[in-house]
Amino acid sequence: MSGERGAPALGRVHVVLVGTTHPGNIGAAARAMKTMGLERLWLVSPSRFPDPEATARASGADDVLRGARVVTDLDAALAESRLVVGTSARARSLRWPEWDPREAAARLVEAAGSGAVALVFGRERTGLTNAELERCHALVRIPSAPAFASLNLAAAVQLMAWELRVAAGGVLWGARYEDPDPPASAAELEHLYAHLERVLVALEFLDPDNPKQLMRRLRRLCVRARPSSREVEILRGILAAAERGPRRGR
Repeated sequence: MSGERGAPALGRVHVVLVGTTHPGNIGAAARAMKTMGLERLWLVSPSRFPDPEATARASGADDVLRGARVVTDLDAALAESRLVVGTSARARSLRWPEWDPREAAARLVEAAGSGAVALVFGRERTGLTNAELERCHALVRIPSAPAFASLNLAAAVQLMAWELRVAAGGVLWGARYEDPDPPASAAELEHLYAHLERVLVALEFLDPDNPKQLMRRLRRLCVRARPSSREVEILRGILAAAERGPRRGR
């Protein structure tokens, strides 16, 4: 991608594979990434990696495999990312912002102008859990025939990688406006959620024994708003003040 207009965007896209069972799918995904100019691969608790089958299926994308980061939990893979899009093959009971592949790619490329972004793929058979999807700002579903909606993991990576390359080719990087206050990272948002939950329990607004879906709905509110790092600091400052209580003598 050296010298290409969209290279800065694609260089900031992190492809995250969660709980991959078959090492061949990791290799095939690496090949799919390299053909479209993507190189940052994260593997969350793969069943087998490194593995000769992954290398064989990579078919020349060995550098992507060598550079792959292996971590034990999704939060570690997303900590740097300021926009996280998760893939889902089915609708969820609690609705989450949902984009088609083209819109998701365009938004990821745009957000990559401010820092790292992540595109997350789940397990071959079961996909992402609801808890993992809660780490995402939005979901993307690849349209398929209702009678046979099963899509191979590497094929899904290939399709989304192509959409990302198309989106990156349409970005005029020299004229891009760089937001001086970029969106908060996934790690910053997780700290906010934990702080918010702690304060709500202390205020007896949230019953930890019967939380229902309060925190999930508050997460959804935040991902729709996409607060900046500075805005998250302000919100946590308010929460800290609530924990201290009113000042005496005022």
